[in-house]
Amino acid sequence: MAQRLRLPAVTGQIVAGVLLGPSALALFDEAGVQDLAPLTHFALALIGVTVGAHLNVRRLRNAGRRLFWLLIAEATITPLFVGGLILAATDAPPRLALLLATLAVSTAPATVIALVRETRSRGVFVKTLIAAVAINNMSCIFLFELARSAGRLMGPGTDLAAVSAADVLVTSMGRLGQAVIIGAAMAALNHIITLRVLRSERLTTLSVVTLLLTFGLASFVEVSPLAACLSLGVVQTNLSPLRERLVDAVFADFEPVILCVFFTLAGLHLSLSQAAAGGMIALLFLLARGAGKLVSARVAMILAGATHRVRQNLGPALLPQAGVAVGLVILIQSDPAFGAVQEIFTAVVLTAVTVNEIVGPLATRVALGRSGEIGQDRARLVDFLQEENIVTGMHAGTLEEAIEQLVDLLISSHHLQGVDREELLRSVLEREAQISTCLGEGLAVPHGELPEGFGMLGVMGLSAEGLPFPTPDGQPVRCMVLLATPHGERDRHLEVLAALARTLGGDPVMRQQLYFVDTPAHACEILHGEDTEAFNYFLSEED
Repeated sequence: MAQRLRLPAVTGQIVAGVLLGPSALALFDEAGVQDLAPLTHFALALIGVTVGAHLNVRRLRNAGRRLFWLLIAEATITPLFVGGLILAATDAPPRLALLLATLAVSTAPATVIALVRETRSRGVFVKTLIAAVAINNMSCIFLFELARSAGRLMGPGTDLAAVSAADVLVTSMGRLGQAVIIGAAMAALNHIITLRVLRSERLTTLSVVTLLLTFGLASFVEVSPLAACLSLGVVQTNLSPLRERLVDAVFADFEPVILCVFFTLAGLHLSLSQAAAGGMIALLFLLARGAGKLVSARVAMILAGATHRVRQNLGPALLPQAGVAVGLVILIQSDPAFGAVQEIFTAVVLTAVTVNEIVGPLATRVALGRSGEIGQDRARLVDFLQEENIVTGMHAGTLEEAIEQLVDLLISSHHLQGVDREELLRSVLEREAQISTCLGEGLAVPHGELPEGFGMLGVMGLSAEGLPFPTPDGQPVRCMVLLATPHGERDRHLEVLAALARTLGGDPVMRQQLYFVDTPAHACEILHGEDTEAFNYFLSEED
C-alpha cells in the first residue's frame, strides 16, 4: 500500500507496526512484543555489520575528506543545537539534555540501506551517504557513552562542571574499546576459519554464528553490541577482499525479511500516547536535530569541496532515526543510575523516532531522487571506473612513468591480490611499444593483460595541465584510461575503447567537463550521470 502511494516501503512497515500495536488494534501486548526481542537483536546485529562493511578504506580512499569534515560537524553542530536549545528553553536536567544531544547524532542505518536498495541507487552520493551513516552512528555511540558515564557521576542538582572529564573519558573509552576488540577478534577468527571452509552451507552457518556471537558476547560483558557489530563489519571488509561474496551473499536472500520484521517491530514499540508525555522537549528535539543535520552536512560538504548534488542532498537524507536510537533507549531503561530521567527520556526519544521514521524516509527518498542516482545500480559499460579508481592532478615526466602510476593504482584500488605487478606493467609497455595508444584530443588508453579469472578492470588519470608526451595531434594528454583484461575479454576491451574515443573525441563539452574536474568525485558523477548514458550505457543481463 505504501508503494502504491509512492511512499517508501519502510514507512509502510513502521505504520503497520503502529497499527498492530497498543496505539490502535492492540493485537500485540507489551509481553508479546518483548517475546520477539531476539528477532530485533538479530536485525540490529545485521544492521551494524552491514553499515560497518561500508567503511572500506580502499573504496573510501577519495572520500576521506568528506567523511572527516562530516564527522567533525555532526559531532559538534547537531549536539550543540539539541542540547543548547533544550537547556535554554526548558528546565530539563542537564544530564537529560546531554543524553538527548548525543543521541541526536544517530541516523537509522537500516532505513537508509533499505531505501537505497529499494530504489536501486548507486553513485558518489550513495557512497557518501552510507559511509556517513556508519561514521555518525559510530560517533553517536562514542558520544553517548561519554554522556552516559557523565550522567552516572551526576546526581540530581549536579551540573556538568562538577563532573571529572578524565573519569568520563577513561570509563567511556574502556567500554568502547572492549566492544571494538570483541568485533575485531570475531572478524579475525571468522577470516581464519573461512580460509578453510569450502562448502556454502557451512559458510552460511559460520556467518550467522559469528554475527550472533559478536552481539551476544558484547551484551554479556555489558558493552555496546551495536559498536561490536560495527567493528566486526569494518574489520571484515578491510581484512578480506572477498567479503561481499563470502558474507554479504549469505544474508542476501533473507535480509529483506529480517529488516521488514525489524521495522514492523519498531512500529509496535512506538506509542502515539508517548507524544503527550514528551511534550515541548520532544518538539524542540525534533526541530533542533533537523536543523543540526541540515547545517552540519551542508557545512561539512562545503569544507570538503563536495559536488553540488552531495552538498544539496546529504542533510535531508540523514534525517531518519530508529534502530540505534531505540537500542540506546533500551540501555538507559536498564540502567538504574538514570531512574529519575528514564520515563521522560524514553517518551522524548520514542516520539522523535515515530516522527523521524515516518517523515525521514520520505526526505531520504526525495534526496536520492534529486541526486540523480535512483535506478543506477545496474551494470554499465565502464562500471569499473568508480571514484576510488580515478586520480586527478596527475603528474608524470614520461609516458612510462605515467603508465607505472596507473598500474599501481589499478592494483591498489581494485585490490588485485595474486597479480604480478611487474608482469602487468610489462604487458602494458610492450603493447605501447607496438603501437601508440594516444588517440588524440588529449586521450590515451593504454592496455594490459590480466590472468584468467578476472573481469575487465580499469583506472583513470586526469591532468588539467596536460602530460608532455608525443601525440598524433600534438596536444598534451589530459586523460589516461588504463584498461586491463584477460585474454578472453578482447571484444569488451574494443567496445570500451571505441566508446571512449567516440565520446571524448567527438564531444568538446564532455572533454572540457572531464579534463578540468577538481576531484575524482566530480569525474565519477560525469562518467555515470544521466548525460553520459549514450556512452556509458546500461548492459543487458546477457552482456
